[in-house]
Amino acid sequence: MGSAVPRFWREIPYRYNLIGTKCKVCNRVYFPPREVCPYCRRKSLGNIEEIKLSGRGKLITYTVIYTPPSNFEVQAPYVVGIVELDEGPRITSQIVDCDPENLRIGMRVEAVFRKIQEDGDTGAIYYGYKFKPVEEHEDKG
Repeated sequence: MGSAVPRFWREIPYRYNLIGTKCKVCNRVYFPPREVCPYCRRKSLGNIEEIKLSGRGKLITYTVIYTPPSNFEVQAPYVVGIVELDEGPRITSQIVDCDPENLRIGMRVEAVFRKIQEDGDTGAIYYGYKFKPVEEHEDKG
């Protein structure tokens, strides 16, 4: 088994639940989780707590990849964007379940869990988060 598989398994709670951290001193939220707040530099001794993020946010910017790196050729063209979560952190992610022409800056998106890649040597299939547009009528309430 390669070293990527154990590392992936350790990260599963964060990949499947979007677990971030929040500094109790300045209330900033981080993803991926941090042990020290980069803003106020307080140590994690009682000042950093894990929080489950909503997985909802807005699309800040995006690009369409037409010439992908190896192992992603079958997905091309695909969209990669920066999503600002409602809690504040920004995440780079693939944007799925949409036609690139229908994307717009500021549109609401939500996390979905999808296949990320396969490891041919070990046979492992890696899953993680991607984001998809939220239908306008779904996001009210």
